[in-house]
Amino acid sequence: MAMLDRKLVRDFKRLWPQALAVSLVLACGVATLILSIGAYRSLLETRQAYYERHRFASVFASATRAPMVLERQIGEISGVLAAEARIVEPMLLDIVGMREPATGQVISLPDQGMSNLNRLYLRAGRLPEPGKRNEVVVSANFAESHGFKVGSTIVGTLAGHQVRLRITGLALSPEFIYAIGPGDLIPDHRRFAILWMRHKQLSGLTNLTDAFNSISLTLLPGALQQAVIDRLDHLLRPYGGTGAYGRDDHMSHAFLDSELTQLQGMARVIPPVFMLIAAYLVNMILSRLIALEREQIGLLKALGYGRRMVALHYIKLVLVIAAVGVAIGLASGIWLGRGLTELYGTFFNFPFLIFQRSLDMEFLAIAVSAAAALLGALKAVWSAAALPAATAMRPAAPPQYRRAGWFGTMLGNMVSQLTVMAVRHVVRWPVRAGLTALGTSLSVALLVTAMFTFGSIDFLIDTMYFRTDRQDATIGFARDLSPKAVLAAKQLPGVMAVEPFRSVAADLTHGARSRRLGIIGKPKHMRLSRILNLQLEPITLPANGIVLTERVAQHLDVRRGDIIHVRLLQEGWHEARVPVVDIVQSYMGLGAYMDIDALDRLSRTGPRRSGVYVELDDTQLGALFKKVKATPAAASVALRSVSLKKFRETMEQNIVIMMTVYIVLAVIIAFGVVYNSARIQLSERARELASLRVLGFTRGEVSSVLVVELAIIVLVAQPLGWLIGYGFSWAVVAGFQNDLMRIPFVVEPNAFGWSSVIVLTAATVSSLVVLLRVRRLDMIRVLKTKE
Repeated sequence: MAMLDRKLVRDFKRLWPQALAVSLVLACGVATLILSIGAYRSLLETRQAYYERHRFASVFASATRAPMVLERQIGEISGVLAAEARIVEPMLLDIVGMREPATGQVISLPDQGMSNLNRLYLRAGRLPEPGKRNEVVVSANFAESHGFKVGSTIVGTLAGHQVRLRITGLALSPEFIYAIGPGDLIPDHRRFAILWMRHKQLSGLTNLTDAFNSISLTLLPGALQQAVIDRLDHLLRPYGGTGAYGRDDHMSHAFLDSELTQLQGMARVIPPVFMLIAAYLVNMILSRLIALEREQIGLLKALGYGRRMVALHYIKLVLVIAAVGVAIGLASGIWLGRGLTELYGTFFNFPFLIFQRSLDMEFLAIAVSAAAALLGALKAVWSAAALPAATAMRPAAPPQYRRAGWFGTMLGNMVSQLTVMAVRHVVRWPVRAGLTALGTSLSVALLVTAMFTFGSIDFLIDTMYFRTDRQDATIGFARDLSPKAVLAAKQLPGVMAVEPFRSVAADLTHGARSRRLGIIGKPKHMRLSRILNLQLEPITLPANGIVLTERVAQHLDVRRGDIIHVRLLQEGWHEARVPVVDIVQSYMGLGAYMDIDALDRLSRTGPRRSGVYVELDDTQLGALFKKVKATPAAASVALRSVSLKKFRETMEQNIVIMMTVYIVLAVIIAFGVVYNSARIQLSERARELASLRVLGFTRGEVSSVLVVELAIIVLVAQPLGWLIGYGFSWAVVAGFQNDLMRIPFVVEPNAFGWSSVIVLTAATVSSLVVLLRVRRLDMIRVLKTKE
């Protein structure tokens, strides 16, 4: 081993605690890069493979009742590769051991073989046999939630018929990777099921013989999707078509896209933070090391070692530190990636989801880490290489201190001389102190970014479940009914109050902008399911005009008083110009609201009701559920208490995982920055501190010089971290905004408090580790001169 390499080994052994702190910071950057990009690729590639192998459709449409002969005509639309008509019907399920009814969606399969589009992935069993009655395939997650197996039976109400169905298989579908039941915000596999039945049997139960009410299309490469949608809408219009839509507006696909966007944002934001901090720490360590080794560098050059060899020596040290960080980061990133993949398995119904290692991704992590470390070392290495031998062998000139005038006099009168020494050191190197405070503040900022979600989620729950939707249950009808259905709902056991609603699919257009969504009609004076304005105050719906949520208003670029063009996509496809009378708040989905009587007039089909919001007597829930299960008109029952419980459980699980990760990352940053800063201060001031001990100061008094300096830096970092964390939190909220869900920007004061407590604790521990060295300071060795 060459002499400089032996010196490198000795240097690394001597500096290993500081080097490890830098390596851990680098490892965090590598791990988050591997984790986010790896999970992104895993989701993206799995979804793409699943879609292709099981022929997930590109365009979807519904109708009231369309003849089967229309399927061929739709398949001949220019740009359409394949079209498959089917029947889709809601169903209420009566599950043993479950008091409330579960909601199901029954989808028809061709009478022979497998579907051409949206093919099932059978996990167990077989498809229903042609000609056999009441055989179904059930979504695997629903079956697992209730312990159903092949051969089990379930009872439900379908189109007014009570049927007993025998399970022949458990399956997954590319159409329901993210399956949400009516009225739910997140998947609840216990309460929402997908069932598949042969077309002939389902058509007999639903009175749709030789007819369909849903169709899926896949397009040729390069086909114009909007042109196909327009033509499809034209063909289905006479049969109650509700408007076709593309894959981007499909609920399951849209949720997956949202998750992919979040992972991309994570890869863009978090790893660079750690790389910058690592670069700063490398610069801090090397600058001090080179300052301490000036005479050694001069001696090496005097012995014939050139600038290149000296520079290469220190670059090797940097690369060793980076290599340790990369190794830790790769291992932890792969481990965390597999854990995240398992977590995704609880939300997304993939037949497989594997976190795959990618060499290009790992090479990218190695290259970025090495570049960050070398960037931090660049100035220090250059100064070592450029240092002439004669200059290097002379001790560096001591720093010059000047009087601070009246401020110094006032400070000296207020605090001890030891404290003045600490403050003077901070003022003497303000850039280094500022960068140290900035590095520490980033750990505070990361924690604020994580902890603000507590306040935001609590505010979201309060707004959605207690201020907006205050009903105990929502009963959805199988199809729109007359207002008499509302009177019948009032007679159900335990129903104390009822509010009707109507939902109509529509195209809203303003200028060149258009959006397809459902207009919800509600009573003018709402008590159970309310609409809140931008100040989150309940409003009264106007007798005329439309109310849009803020997100829809942004899409259409409209303000209060603007006129939009409304085209209803069912029951006559009537069109009208409607004024926008108000813009309101909503954190879930896209919404447009009208007074229910005004919507009835706009549709020109008379009063219709899609369902009711109800207030219930808890003591009569059993009787109510029993009655609803036997009611043919009821298609779904969404319980606010059950939905809220599931939402809380899921959010708490996700937040606990996220908080654990963020706390670990923040502690590593705080430890790395504070520990290295303290070690460097000790190295620079060892002679000064030893002199104080010789003069009679106690170990505690001598240690206070370092403690005060570190305390000033760490305390200054707190408000700076709060400010940066506030900005990060806003960026997170802005980045997560989408048409499906929006997070309210609410940062509670305790988010700042707990963030500082954790960082101050980490900083205190790292300082104590260094202070132990002060107590073991060898005064004779430190005070010896080399003359």
